[in-house]
Amino acid sequence: AHEQETLNAVIAARANAAIKLDAENLTAEQLAEFEKAQNELKAATTSVFALAEAYPDLKANTNFLDLQAQLEGTENRIAVARKDFNEAVKEYNLKIKRFPSNIFAGLFGFDKKVYFEIQQGVEAVPTVEF
Repeated sequence: AHEQETLNAVIAARANAAIKLDAENLTAEQLAEFEKAQNELKAATTSVFALAEAYPDLKANTNFLDLQAQLEGTENRIAVARKDFNEAVKEYNLKIKRFPSNIFAGLFGFDKKVYFEIQQGVEAVPTVEF
């Protein structure tokens, strides 16, 4: 039952994490919802690693090893995407403040965008020992 519950939690968290954000109309609330979904996915995947410690045969299974590599790759891609997003927002925010862009930004309603910030401690990759 616990394994089924963990699998269902991972599937649900993965589905919730597939939120599409519109950069043109991005709000702090949408970004907070996206961040919450990402944190739930991270928590659910951590449960998968805890299951592996409970079942030694699972740790040696090639499918599990592939899953572990995919999760690591996914976390790395999320970190890179977060960094790229924040760099683009920083560049945009600076550009709408500088002359002559600030004139056009004011005329056409280009507003400052929010950064994607993560909760304290979430950026650390969970440690798993086999």
